[in-house]
Amino acid sequence: GTNSLVVGESLEDFFSAAIDFNPSLRIAEEGLNIGRARERQAEGQLRPQLRANANITENARNSFSQFGQPISEEFVGERFSVSFQQVLFNWQAFAARRRATKIENQREAEYYYELSKLLTDVAERYLNVLFAQDSLTSVAAEVDAVSNQLNQIQSQFSLQLAQITDVRQAEASLAAVEAEQLRLQVELAVAQEQLRAITGIEAGELYILREASALPEAENDMQFWIDLAASNNQQIRARRYALEAAEESISETRGAYMPQVNFFATRQESNVGFDNRFLGDTDNTFIGVDVTIPIYAGGANRARESEARAQRNIAENELRQTELDAEASVRSAYLQVQSSKLLTEAAGRLVESTRLSSDAAQNGFELGAVTNVDVLNALRDQFQAERDLQRARYEQINYLLLLKREAGTLDAGDIVEISRLMVAPDV
Repeated sequence: GTNSLVVGESLEDFFSAAIDFNPSLRIAEEGLNIGRARERQAEGQLRPQLRANANITENARNSFSQFGQPISEEFVGERFSVSFQQVLFNWQAFAARRRATKIENQREAEYYYELSKLLTDVAERYLNVLFAQDSLTSVAAEVDAVSNQLNQIQSQFSLQLAQITDVRQAEASLAAVEAEQLRLQVELAVAQEQLRAITGIEAGELYILREASALPEAENDMQFWIDLAASNNQQIRARRYALEAAEESISETRGAYMPQVNFFATRQESNVGFDNRFLGDTDNTFIGVDVTIPIYAGGANRARESEARAQRNIAENELRQTELDAEASVRSAYLQVQSSKLLTEAAGRLVESTRLSSDAAQNGFELGAVTNVDVLNALRDQFQAERDLQRARYEQINYLLLLKREAGTLDAGDIVEISRLMVAPDV
């Protein structure tokens, strides 16, 4: 549907829009609703059942008396009844209710995983747009710097103080930077479209990461996060509930061998007897217990139990695989958080170093101490280092959110924490 918020600026804008817009989250939510409805259905089978029945017939009966005289009889037949039934013992129904509860819990865990996945996807795409914007800003400054250098060389060439090869070298460098600028413009458009595709709203003037923001870090050691994921990872929780539901299915099939006991009570008013004969008005009330004992079902029950056991074994192995995958994801995300933190620090130092180197090269060129190529290389290194620093900062945030998602702790509060690091672009 059409989202009322057409343009988004803050990370919260896009996350709020995505919750309303994203089809995968809607599917998971409806799956949860189905799970809840099925649990209520299973519960309803064990609750009292009350039924009313009314039957009215027109009856015409022709017969002969014992003396051979024809007898004609016409009457309106009426039969009304109210019946009550309550399950006293039905192992299959009990197990089905327990299984439905486990499946509802499974669907709930799947919904929360889908929600946390949406959180990380929105954040990643939002940061991708910011990085593309930063890269464009950086490359525009690089175009200016290389253009200035080209102008300097052309002035020197006109005064016969520089070689034509120096001019050509600077022109080639400018062409390369301008080509990179075009590529980054496309990257920005693609990043904006990817953000719109997951949220349904357009990217406006996005809030940007403060230069001086201290980025959040992963507290504790790797084992802490592995242990956290073992108990909280939503995919593991979902598969655990799926295994428990499969075990209840085995229990349900065993119930086919057990007696079923129901209490019943019926009140009936009728003027119709056997074969729709007229009886006159009668009232009949009866209560009792119905016991059904299964004896043999042609081997079908044993086959159902074998199937349920196989399904249980599949569920157990799916849980094991999910646990292995989650641990691998946590280890990877933790290592990437730590390495991106180190990369951010190193990239920060490299930016300072390349700026000093670039300034020194410019001064040296004016004094004739370094060549034009040295200046162009220094400029390239400086602006590349700036873009590498921004990439490392965004990746550190992305990997931390991914780590929290795999550990099962990610929620909207984490997005709010990231949003606090950001300001409107004109501030």
